[in-house]
Amino acid sequence: MAAQPTSRSRGVAAGDLLKDQLFNAEKVRGLAVRFAEADPGFDAAGFEAAVMARLPELELKARMGWIASCLAQALPDPLEKVGPVILRALPPPCDPTRSDGDFGDFIYAPLGEWVADIGRDDPDRALDLIEEITQRFSMEWAIRPLLNRHSHRVLARMEEWVEHPHYHVRRLVSEGTRPRLPWGQGVAIAVKDPLPLLDRLHADPTRYVTRSVANHLNDVARSEPSLVLDRLARWREAGRQPPEERAWIERHALRGLVKTGHEGALAHLGYDPDAPIAADLTLRGPACIGGALDFAVTLRGQAGTPVLVDYVIHFQRPGGRVSPKTHKLRQTQLGKGPLVLEKRHKLKRDATTFHLVPGAHRIEIQVNGRLLAAAEFELLEA
Repeated sequence: MAAQPTSRSRGVAAGDLLKDQLFNAEKVRGLAVRFAEADPGFDAAGFEAAVMARLPELELKARMGWIASCLAQALPDPLEKVGPVILRALPPPCDPTRSDGDFGDFIYAPLGEWVADIGRDDPDRALDLIEEITQRFSMEWAIRPLLNRHSHRVLARMEEWVEHPHYHVRRLVSEGTRPRLPWGQGVAIAVKDPLPLLDRLHADPTRYVTRSVANHLNDVARSEPSLVLDRLARWREAGRQPPEERAWIERHALRGLVKTGHEGALAHLGYDPDAPIAADLTLRGPACIGGALDFAVTLRGQAGTPVLVDYVIHFQRPGGRVSPKTHKLRQTQLGKGPLVLEKRHKLKRDATTFHLVPGAHRIEIQVNGRLLAAAEFELLEA
């Protein structure tokens, strides 16, 4: 989201003020100025007043839709007439020489929603515009209504975009077709339909693109793990990537399967779920809300054995439910003697996305996908 702010779509939950950082009076005024310069008949003051009348009461995603609606009211013409105005109002593209980290400005996200809405029956012109706008801010949310309405036409255009000189356009191919895009409208295409496009993108020279490819495969793995493992095996055999980049994509694409202990995913990454490994878990001191859970894991086994060590905390939730959360501990290999891994897991009192509840909790140690040790602990009020 992404923006994906740091993976923009995930970053929106980072704090209540983010919506005001991304959509505020100054940003709206800047957008109004651009459209007034692009079209002398554009009522910049009226547009600002209309947007700001409701903007403070709306959440982040709703602000995008509201600004799009106000633009449509200010310029009610069809896409054929509005399109040239939008193009003139755009800033220069994000730096095409960069390989990551340049997400653009969120204030241009509403342009995509506007174009997708008024261009739903004019897909070629809408896609032309989205190709331009995504070079200023990623259009993965905006393209999905068009993908659902005109799937063959959009996928055909994406065949061209995988060779586009600007990496934001290439990324849109992968990100816009993700099965489980955060905040994104669901897509009606089969999960296998975009895979030939990913075949052409997986060796892209920019991490911004390959991260999207890996996230896309991680989405697919939720329902079709064999498709993902088959694709990764093909890419490994093709050898189009440097080994370290290929290994990064594989780890990132398989992270969901690894958390569940999927044997095929672990074997692909070189971890043997049946390796003879013993584990001891030691809790150190009380665990308090606002403090931390301190623990140590001691592993024993044959020297040189690769190990992927996770820990799972089963948190109490309101109403008596239990919510397990899996965390990475270490990727390494065993030595000649015991391997001791220590961890201090912070238990934040005021986390924005997860409220801690005192009471009985459980921690489990998972090695190469297998549960090898566990302990109960009481989470206390400080």
